[in-house]
Formats: sequence, structure tokens, C-alpha cells
Amino acid sequence: MRIISFNLEGIQKAKEKGFFTWVAQQDADIICLQNTNADEYQIETSDFNLKDYEPYCFSAADASVGGVAIYSRIPPKAIIRGLGFELADNAGCYIQADFDKVSIASLLLPDAVSQQVSGLNNKYSLADKQHFLTQYASYLEKQKRKRREFLICGSWYIAHQKIDVADWRTQQEQSGFLLEERNWLSYLNDEVGLLDTYREVDREAGKYSWWPSAEAKEKNQGCRYDYTLATQGMRHTVLSAGIYAGQAFSSHAPVIVDYDWELMT
Repeated sequence: MRIISFNLEGIQKAKEKGFFTWVAQQDADIICLQNTNADEYQIETSDFNLKDYEPYCFSAADASVGGVAIYSRIPPKAIIRGLGFELADNAGCYIQADFDKVSIASLLLPDAVSQQVSGLNNKYSLADKQHFLTQYASYLEKQKRKRREFLICGSWYIAHQKIDVADWRTQQEQSGFLLEERNWLSYLNDEVGLLDTYREVDREAGKYSWWPSAEAKEKNQGCRYDYTLATQGMRHTVLSAGIYAGQAFSSHAPVIVDYDWELMT
């Protein structure tokens, strides 16, 4: 099973930059997208169709921001939209596809980092982000009771370890590498029991998925904000993982993970 996760920063912009041409050649079973910035009906039109894939979408109340989608080659048993709390659901932050024994989600956390680093306009404050993290942690605690595996693919806007961010000393006062944010990810690892699939196979520093500018990307001055967290039962199924930085479809890069797992409805 191959899963690709990617923060589009606008599905139309990413299409114009060649993302759909590229991803159609990657033989993915599931494609998880974040920041679609479009209404569900727009995504389901022919403009964004992928041969042999069915799109499932969840848009924000203001469809020009946020939004997530899952493209699947295999029909899921069920689709779940939203997390059940206002901050997440108004922003279209979560969609989940249920298959036999495994659920695969596309997640978009609030991006407070853009206000401080990249200079982009963003309606989320750091307080919003921290509130989201608290509520989402409670949601994940409840998910632990379910007897199935979970793969949560998304843009987390948090670099967990020093190896996940360039020039970590100067970034410690910036949202995206604050101690409380990093401790929250450690809590998901240590207490909730979720593992970072990419780090199961690649522990090298300097592997980033987001850069604030083209110049920063050229110098590889970025952060690893995009990854998949998985339940422990998926640990030994991770075969390989990579970050595709060959083409710039947005300021993020697609993350590709292969699993020794046959996806079934």
C-alpha cells in the first residue's frame, strides 16, 4: 500500500504547477490532501479528477481556506468528516476513510506559524492552535479504544525534534518549534502510542517538507511539518518513506510512505 500526503496550498494552484500530472504517475493507493481551498463540488468536477480514483472531500465554512480530501483507488467502507469540535470543523480540518481493519485520515492543523515566519495572511492565532491541540488530543485518546489501526496523514505545523528543523536554536521562539508544541507530539508518541512512520525508516537530519521561500528551499532551510502518525500495529509494516522535493507544487512537499499492507474494503 502506498500513501501520499500533500499540503496543496490551493488545489487549483497545485494543479497549475503540475501536481496532478506528477501524482498520477506515482501508483499510490491513497492520496491525502490538505489545504484544498475549494468547495467540495469544485473538487469533484472533472478539473481535478484522477483516473481510477474517487475523491472524498471536506471543505471549510469559508471554502477559500483550509479543507481536506482523500483520493482512493479502493472504495472505503465509510467516510467520516470532522472531529466534532468547532475550530476543526469550521476549517474543514479532518476527513477519514474506513477500510477493513484500518482507517486513513487527512488532517490539517491550524497554521499559526505563517504569521511569524512566512508572512502569509492567516486567521489562526497561537492560542487557536494550542486550543486545537488540546481538543484533538482528547479525541485521539478516545480513538485508542477502537480495535483498528489508524494512519493520520497531515500538515501538523510542528517540527518535533532538532533534526526536523534547520537552525533549531533560532527557531525555539517561533510557533512550529515551541517547547509546548514539541511536548504535545511527544505526548502523542509516548502516551497515545502513535508513531512517526517516516522516522521508522529514515532518521537523518535535514529532511524537510516545508520551506518559507524558494531561496530557503535552495539552501534547505526548512522544517519537517508534514508526516503520518500511525498506531503501533502499523510499525512493522512500514517499508519505505520519502519526501519529494524535485518539483515545487507549493511551499510544502509530498510525503510518500509504502506499507506492507493490502488495503481492503
